[in-house]
Amino acid sequence: MASILVIDESRHRAVEICTGLIQAGHQVVAVLPSALELIERIEEIKPDIILIETESPSRDTLEHIGAMNRTMPRPVVMFSSDGDGETIRSAVKAGVAAYVVDGFDIERLKPVVDVAVARFEEHQALKQELAEASRKLSERKIIEKAKGILMKTRGMDEDVAYAALRKLAMERSQPLAKVAADLVDMASLLL
Repeated sequence: MASILVIDESRHRAVEICTGLIQAGHQVVAVLPSALELIERIEEIKPDIILIETESPSRDTLEHIGAMNRTMPRPVVMFSSDGDGETIRSAVKAGVAAYVVDGFDIERLKPVVDVAVARFEEHQALKQELAEASRKLSERKIIEKAKGILMKTRGMDEDVAYAALRKLAMERSQPLAKVAADLVDMASLLL
């Protein structure tokens, strides 16, 4: 059972959405008339999913969703009457996991929420993989730079320079990249 924050300008539609979510086995934790206080309310109630019903998402709404996704990402499901391609692209870019055109349909609610959650989880996994690959590349660059410093200042060949860095890392019980970064920092002061 997921906890869901519902955002809808219309109280009547919000009641219908909440009923559908409860029937689908979810818990509605709050209903907001707009996304203006989205970040503050998410920090307060910590919902699993955000569901938004709107005629057309405003630029402010999309900006609030984007800000939320940078700091505390959540799956966002948006039901909208606006099928404009540019609007849809803007919503997806802001972090909407499922954008459903032609409004809310109680029959489609559970599968749409399930797809949004699956898509969000896949996107988060890809972001994590990218961050890990970027970190490894950055570490590799600093290690190469440290080896270059040792090769130049100590006359070592590449294998000996790498072995010296590894030995120092083991002696200090620190990651190789940390030792390499320290060496590069010291070299910038001394050379």
